[in-house]
Amino acid sequence: MLLRTAFLARLVMGRALRVTAILTLFSLINACADKSDVKIIRIGHTLDTKHSVHQALIQLGERLSHYSNGRMVVKIYPVGQLGSERQMVELLQIGSLAITKVSAATLEGFSEDMKLYGLPYVFSSKEQRFQVLNGDIGHDILASLNGAHLIGLGYMDAGSRSFYTCDKAVNGPEDVVGKNIRVMNSQNAVNMIGHFGGAGTPLSWGELYAALQQGVVDGAENNPPSYFTSRHYEVCKFYTLNEHTSIPDVVVASKHIFDSLSEEEQKWLIKATDDAVNLQIALWDEAEQDALKKLEAAGVTIAYPDKAPFIEAVKPMHLQHKNDVIGAYLSRINQSQIAGQKE
Repeated sequence: MLLRTAFLARLVMGRALRVTAILTLFSLINACADKSDVKIIRIGHTLDTKHSVHQALIQLGERLSHYSNGRMVVKIYPVGQLGSERQMVELLQIGSLAITKVSAATLEGFSEDMKLYGLPYVFSSKEQRFQVLNGDIGHDILASLNGAHLIGLGYMDAGSRSFYTCDKAVNGPEDVVGKNIRVMNSQNAVNMIGHFGGAGTPLSWGELYAALQQGVVDGAENNPPSYFTSRHYEVCKFYTLNEHTSIPDVVVASKHIFDSLSEEEQKWLIKATDDAVNLQIALWDEAEQDALKKLEAAGVTIAYPDKAPFIEAVKPMHLQHKNDVIGAYLSRINQSQIAGQKE
């Protein structure tokens, strides 16, 4: 018990020292920046520099410099230099970081509305997904972040999550029955696997390859680029594109910093972010197609199942939100889809 207490104390102290170091770093940088007329917009994210998100953020910097005639520049801190996604959102809240890219799943802890995106089969197609994200519903969900001292600037594409398994393909929910499937640390994800008849097992991403090798889990679920770059296809040779969840990435700004900008500077930043988002979506699409080609070449069996049985199995997850804010969004999405079909 004493050892555990001591370990937890060291862990908490280590995290506190890390945050203190980051805040001290930004204080020193900000002090230097105040001597110049150039405004530095600092952006942090957890992905590597080859990822479409990082390439798009470079574009954001280039466009912002162009729109502002060099009066605003971007400094990017990739690969988790400033901490986890949640830690960087917390830095935004206190004004120590300007912008980050974060999964909508992480933002569930800052806005109840963001839980919509964690539900399976919210969208009927990729086209409909972006119509919703870029329409009134998506904007309303971004606006829900304001109460947490955050400004949602736009959505990036993180694709759709699908099953990959080691022994046989998942052609329907019946093929998930009795299997342990690795999921994110998300109650929605765990519940979804349960409705398919399996057991959702949260594991860290770094532990997953070994867990698949050793049979700790029977499979996992993720988008094509992640499945390919992780090399999980070396262990699990079956990939089923049932596309059960489509959780977007979100570009989020510090409300403190955004509000400190002039109206003109805010417009430049929003316009540069729009350019970056459009580039990232195009780059993501290329990455998905490239990953699927390489997976097929590596001998992976790629299945395109009928989604109807999967959708039917998780209907109770939608119905449980009938009388809350998530249910209201689901109703609006369904109504917009019906209206679109009539046009």
